[in-house]
Amino acid sequence: MRFDNRTILTGVLAGVTAALLSLGANGSSSLAILLYAASALPILIAGLGWGNAASITAIVTGGVIAGLIASPYFALVVLIVTLIPAGWIAHLANLARPASELGGPADAMAWYPLADVLTHLAGLVTAGMIVIGVIIGYDSSLSSQIVEMMMATLQQQDPTFNPDAATVAAIKSVFAMALPLVQGAIWVILLFTAYYLATRIVQASGRSLRPREDMPSTLRMHRNAIFIFLAGLMAAFFGGTIGILGALVCGTFGAGFVLAGFAVLHFRSRGKAWRLPVLWLAYLSVVFFSLLPVLVFLIAGLSDTRRTIALTPTGGASNPPSSADNQET
Repeated sequence: MRFDNRTILTGVLAGVTAALLSLGANGSSSLAILLYAASALPILIAGLGWGNAASITAIVTGGVIAGLIASPYFALVVLIVTLIPAGWIAHLANLARPASELGGPADAMAWYPLADVLTHLAGLVTAGMIVIGVIIGYDSSLSSQIVEMMMATLQQQDPTFNPDAATVAAIKSVFAMALPLVQGAIWVILLFTAYYLATRIVQASGRSLRPREDMPSTLRMHRNAIFIFLAGLMAAFFGGTIGILGALVCGTFGAGFVLAGFAVLHFRSRGKAWRLPVLWLAYLSVVFFSLLPVLVFLIAGLSDTRRTIALTPTGGASNPPSSADNQET
């Protein structure tokens, strides 16, 4: 880490931008989640292009500005859920070691596997949401209130709509599990999207420390993440606080496997005449028929946990990378 004037200035500018995006999300209900996720982008760009010193400066700057303009509580939420995870992911992406330490060639550097980066992201989102849940005292009462508001709205639109107490209780029970699951999954996907965009921006600028990777062949989840996902799935059946935590884990780690499943489809459809229509059909099916297609991609991600390590010749990351597969299935 080098805290020189240029790095500090870059970090400050990134932090200011991140704080403004977060504050914009705080005042815009329709675009809130997108603006919150976009606030990770400046941190990622600073970290991927200028290193840890820039990302740390950006995180501190963003947190201080958010705290001064909004509130310390708002700053804490932004730091835990968005800025710190973005800085950590940028740090991991920049890690490299001599390939000879892993049994590779002596004149190459091996970069931190993208599979481990994605797994870390799922874990960070899980931990961040748990911390926020503890701070705000989250429990199933919030989902119950949301269901009651939905029922009241439907009854206003249709006076004949009058579900019995058992039906309402069943809806509340399902929604209590669905809310953390969906929130966790969406946040992992949005933050990884921010990471993907940041890598492309930094590579286009020529500042990238990490070589450009072939994501269809490298975007997977770590093998051990399967056990975490299964533990969350089992916990979800217990109900109560344990069930909520299990649903959250299913959402965050499941989203990682779904992303890996899409990468598997991209990888295996290469060179095929049917590639483009099938890819379009896959994405549209998720948009319009969410559950079943998502399950298909989840299974595809669970079935392929390869860890591909990007290698670059010693002397610079700008050279075209090769790769070494460490297959774990």
